[in-house]
Amino acid sequence: MAFDMKIGFIGLGRMGNRMVGKLTLEGHNVVVWNRTLQVAKDLQKEINSIQVSSSIKELIDSLPRPKVIWIMVSHQGVDEVLDEVKKYSKSGDVVVDGGNSHFQDTEKRFNEFEKLGIHFLGIGTSGGIVATKNGYPFMVGGSKKGYDIIKPILDSLAKPHGGHQYFGKGGAGHFVKMVHNGIEYGIMQSLGEGFEVLEKSKYNFNLLDVAKLWQKGTLVSGFMLDRAKDALEKNSKLDDIVGVIDASGEALWTIEAAKKENVKVEIIERSLDYRKRSKTDKKIQQSFTARMVAALRREFGGHEVKKR
Repeated sequence: MAFDMKIGFIGLGRMGNRMVGKLTLEGHNVVVWNRTLQVAKDLQKEINSIQVSSSIKELIDSLPRPKVIWIMVSHQGVDEVLDEVKKYSKSGDVVVDGGNSHFQDTEKRFNEFEKLGIHFLGIGTSGGIVATKNGYPFMVGGSKKGYDIIKPILDSLAKPHGGHQYFGKGGAGHFVKMVHNGIEYGIMQSLGEGFEVLEKSKYNFNLLDVAKLWQKGTLVSGFMLDRAKDALEKNSKLDDIVGVIDASGEALWTIEAAKKENVKVEIIERSLDYRKRSKTDKKIQQSFTARMVAALRREFGGHEVKKR
């Protein structure tokens, strides 16, 4: 199969628009559709090579077989989009849900598309908004044949330091991503709490200096500490934001799955509870811990923060 492929891309949010840009830079032809058409037209002004469709039907009709359609929308909107995609896709085509869908929903959708001979993939996509540069890590589940067909696309998006792995049929990929996001809550909470201990100490630490040193091969170095450094470079006191922390759902799903498996996930559970309390608890909102967690979400995912 040729390295460059033509792909239909639905959903141009914070992640989707960046993935489209990376695909075009890697030589793939991309046709896009977005519910708000102006968003697609604005992206076309930045990336001249993309083709904008006015409907999902037009997008799918413009693709060669096997047609590859990648959906990057919120989990609440996936079924509506898939109902439309299903009308115009045929046996042998590949449909990808690259958002944060619940693994049980992905399992159901996989079975529905498999009956039609369509290769359905539920792919957990990580790496945040910086993955355009660093490379996306993909947790793949669903049709193995579909995975083999789109490997050139995944290889391109994973460059230079990302990767992809097939984990099995149905909702396997989204299950792995769900647990990943649950773990993420605990890591972010620990970083927030640790930096608050430093911030409150009598030593008047320069927190940015601490973060920069910790990046140099320490046991807590890694992606999320890098984002903490980015946040501290913008404002080392983080006193321009309020510690109100949103939760997008995956940690709750992890907790629910753990309970069914009789597994205790105390750190994840407490981290989620902390976020819930941050909505109303003024003391939490003013804490350095909560401000750091909110800032981390901004740095890796482009999520909005509440300004002071």
